[in-house]
Amino acid sequence: MKSIILIGMPGCGKSTLGVILAKELGLDFVDTDILIQQRTGELLQETLEKKGVSGLLDEEEQAILSLDFSKPCVVSTGGSAPLREKSMEHLKKHGVCIYIKLPCDEIEKRINNRDSRGIAAEKDETIVDIYNYRTPFYEKYADIICDCSEKNVSENVANIRSFVENGIKT
Repeated sequence: MKSIILIGMPGCGKSTLGVILAKELGLDFVDTDILIQQRTGELLQETLEKKGVSGLLDEEEQAILSLDFSKPCVVSTGGSAPLREKSMEHLKKHGVCIYIKLPCDEIEKRINNRDSRGIAAEKDETIVDIYNYRTPFYEKYADIICDCSEKNVSENVANIRSFVENGIKT
């Protein structure tokens, strides 16, 4: 079995879905945002403020490249992971990438802490700007696109499990 890699916008539910999915499948769960915070000793927002967008993307890439795929796991990536080709090549080599897709208006409703969340984007960029810029990257790297709109967490986990267990060979 390959690892399951969750990609998508901040606020789409990658971490929530990933924890439950890992528990149900008996796999370890890794959140690359937490790895970055452990590596840097600071919150993502602090790294963003100190090093800028490029510096945060560098930290994210280092965290992803350090992942140990000696056994399958579920990985929740930061929303900006697909912006670095090297990161995505590494993830796709070891896992199946599932794009957790939600409409932009739903993402906007969920992100109420933009100024403290550590989103790798310039301050003047809106969630719509970020969404429009990143969506082609998510689609490019996705092995599977999981439309999670109008479904609850349990339904979305069941859909992802179905993809993994039936829809793809891992």
